[in-house]
Amino acid sequence: MKSSYHILFLCLFLFLFSTPAISQKKVLTDEEMVQEAVTAEIDAVFKSEDFLKKKSKKFKETTGTIVIDIGVVQNGKVSTFFKVDDEIKNPLFTNFISDYILDHKFYFKLEKQQRYKIRYTAIF
Repeated sequence: MKSSYHILFLCLFLFLFSTPAISQKKVLTDEEMVQEAVTAEIDAVFKSEDFLKKKSKKFKETTGTIVIDIGVVQNGKVSTFFKVDDEIKNPLFTNFISDYILDHKFYFKLEKQQRYKIRYTAIF
């Protein structure tokens, strides 16, 4: 009985002190690295099951290309979304995409006071 308490305490101790190391985000410093990371994550977001389900529910027939500028700030949050050009002339779809991207938080951080604007072309 006593050894099970020791094992439980050891597991709890390891869990509490290993979690911060796992949850730390990678800090990106190079603009090209940020561009690649943003592109990869947004590609994954637009191919995710959650996004595809919501898109097909509201905008099943919507297809085309949209070019957007995405602003990213220090903590990995999306600060700005700006539509540059699009073939899709449905403002409700643009609002849907905008809200979806603005709610996304990237799995990386930037150096202090850094901001990047990334141009992304999405094909639906």
